[in-house]
Amino acid sequence: MTMQIKATPEKRATRPASLPGDRRGKANVGRMIRVNHAGELGATEIYRGQIAVLGDRPCAPLLTEMAAQEAGHLAAFDELLVARGVRPTALSPVWRAAGFALGAGSALLSERAAMATTVAVEEVIEEHYRKQLDALGEDEADLDALIAEFRDDEIKHCDVARQYIAATGVKDAPAYELLSRSVKTGARLAIWLAERI
Repeated sequence: MTMQIKATPEKRATRPASLPGDRRGKANVGRMIRVNHAGELGATEIYRGQIAVLGDRPCAPLLTEMAAQEAGHLAAFDELLVARGVRPTALSPVWRAAGFALGAGSALLSERAAMATTVAVEEVIEEHYRKQLDALGEDEADLDALIAEFRDDEIKHCDVARQYIAATGVKDAPAYELLSRSVKTGARLAIWLAERI
């Protein structure tokens, strides 16, 4: 009599939820919250610097309105840091000083330069938020909705600044492209550093 042996399904090693270097899972969400907090901190300081210089100029109400929205974004990410147990970037003091210096420096050049700085920063932030939205999983619906809302605000800020630029003709100035590229490079570097430090 032959004994039949039933084949048992081969057990495969399952992949862990995340591996070192993965940009998914809870660690990635923590990085997202940390970098977004740092970005909103920088943005509030940029507007604070611009308003300190341009507080009596025609663009001041626009800057004040955008600054108030950025302060709301920062408050939301402050709460998320605590709720999710995420540490803020160790570079927060640097972002405060650099943001204020960028805001005040661009405003000292001109109102149009301040708005050109807003366009450059907001374009980078919109792109950054879009990438985060593409990466977030279904289990992060609340964070997804928050980032989508804030991304829409950043797009509006960019549009307002573009309208101001169009009305004043700053894009025709030879330094516009240099300013824009410099600010975008700095913003991308700040994002990269805040994700890691």
